[in-house]
Amino acid sequence: MTMDEQQPELRWAPLPPQPKRTGRTWAIIGLVVAAVAVVAALLFFLLPRTDGTAPGDTPSPAPSTSPSGSATEPPSAEPNPAETPLTTPPPSTDPTLEVFRGHVTGWLDTAPRGLDIVAGANGEDALPVVDTLEQDAQRLSDARPPASISQTWRDGVAAYSQSLADLRAAVSNATGVSAAVDAARTAAQNLRDLVGL
Repeated sequence: MTMDEQQPELRWAPLPPQPKRTGRTWAIIGLVVAAVAVVAALLFFLLPRTDGTAPGDTPSPAPSTSPSGSATEPPSAEPNPAETPLTTPPPSTDPTLEVFRGHVTGWLDTAPRGLDIVAGANGEDALPVVDTLEQDAQRLSDARPPASISQTWRDGVAAYSQSLADLRAAVSNATGVSAAVDAARTAAQNLRDLVGL
């Protein structure tokens, strides 16, 4: 056997045709055109005009002179009542006692538990709980009560806030904590009774 007989015969065959990708090409062209249209629209609406009008505004007509040739009077300093927007506040609605109770129940429910924790804690460990109770008292002060209990509520919240300030001083000084807890508990219970809890 010769060397020519051992090598396989090589034949060249045509390659199969590439699949046509015209759909993909048109999709890319469509996306590019859409992106250009979006950018053009944004530029049209967002860029300021050189004539001083904002996009979408119609230019105001130039002031005309009267036929007699006399100058027109300057506009008065008073605004036109038809152009001045009325800014009347919406009528305030007085909340019902049930709605108000639902609004403040969470803060009033945490008061007895927080005071129990303060009564059982030692010194500085009780201060973060007193901080939380004081924050809740501020929220109670910010709540808008019904007119029927408004003044009593404000007085009660002020008494509760003062009792918490006294409790903070008692915890910091480590004297009279038990009496201060009892006073705060009484003030919190008065608020709970007032809203029917």
